[in-house]
Amino acid sequence: MSVAAADAAAGPRRAALSDLAADDLAALLGGWGFKPMHAARVLRQFYARDGELPAPGPRLPAGLAERLASEFPPGATSLAARAVSADGTVKLLLRLADARLVETVLLPDLREDRAAGCLSCQAGCAMGCDFCATALTGLERDLTAGEMVEQFFALRREAAALGRRLHTVVFMGMGEPLLNLDAVLAAVRRMADNRLGGLGWAQVTVSTVGIVPGIDALAETGLPINLAVSLHAPDDATRRRLLPAGRRFAIADILAAADRFQARHGRPVSIQYCLLRGVNDSPGHARALADVLGARRMHVNLLRYNPAGPGLSGACYEPSDEAAAGRFLEELRGRGLAAHLRRPRGPDIDAACGQLRAARISYPLS
Repeated sequence: MSVAAADAAAGPRRAALSDLAADDLAALLGGWGFKPMHAARVLRQFYARDGELPAPGPRLPAGLAERLASEFPPGATSLAARAVSADGTVKLLLRLADARLVETVLLPDLREDRAAGCLSCQAGCAMGCDFCATALTGLERDLTAGEMVEQFFALRREAAALGRRLHTVVFMGMGEPLLNLDAVLAAVRRMADNRLGGLGWAQVTVSTVGIVPGIDALAETGLPINLAVSLHAPDDATRRRLLPAGRRFAIADILAAADRFQARHGRPVSIQYCLLRGVNDSPGHARALADVLGARRMHVNLLRYNPAGPGLSGACYEPSDEAAAGRFLEELRGRGLAAHLRRPRGPDIDAACGQLRAARISYPLS
């Protein structure tokens, strides 16, 4: 049966508690005959227990925990696969209620008590980036806020099992966050709010391939979160080869939007740049990138590519060698830019975006 047929047979997805904001739950409790004021306590327990429904006890009115258990499924996701890298990276493949699969990744920090999380916001992706495995299946659907919160819970449990604390999260997994912005923001509010997930606003980063209206919309929210822009090329011609979104938004327009975000929030924007051998990693590319960024107070994250096989164009990309990556980094620093070279994570567990999912998809996509 195709996913579309399965969707039709299953009918509307049943909401999970992770889908609800406090006001939504308060209204629901009132309709059940409970005081709406209990919504805040229920959600505090739910988030403190990493997605487990509250247990009966003196802090809840009689019958409420039982009613919650009867009304809500135990979670919006289930674990389909788990892979652990020699470097400590943990990749989870989560199955949604409609059988679709999404990835989320835990990355241990250099500090032994911390970890970072990478979250997905869509099942598949429509951006078509040629070096990304997620692009091969296209976009299946947006994730709900609850499905993103469930990833957050899963990563917090993984971190705790390793004696670590989930310290930061970035929406840099499957999908384009700014094309599912309302749900992403709803999830961020629940993860970051001290009354719920307690992560903290400054610990959240939203990454984009450069959707200019979305960057401006994110800035308008006023939320004190971070922005990362996946540039991956210093010129529009190269970028259009790698990222079809580059055909719609020029680099100058993307950086102008990033400038507006930074001016409003006062937080330096991160520029993500994946080094691909012979494509965008020459000293000339580095100098061109420095020229494009100019005097902007932005931080460049140079990423080592995890090979993902042929892209949509059929091209196979390779990571830059260490010498080329080092020269690129020194060119940027020599021009006064703040730049770091991120070490590759999880190459032995298909840690590049979409790889584990592509290997495990067992349902027809049409």
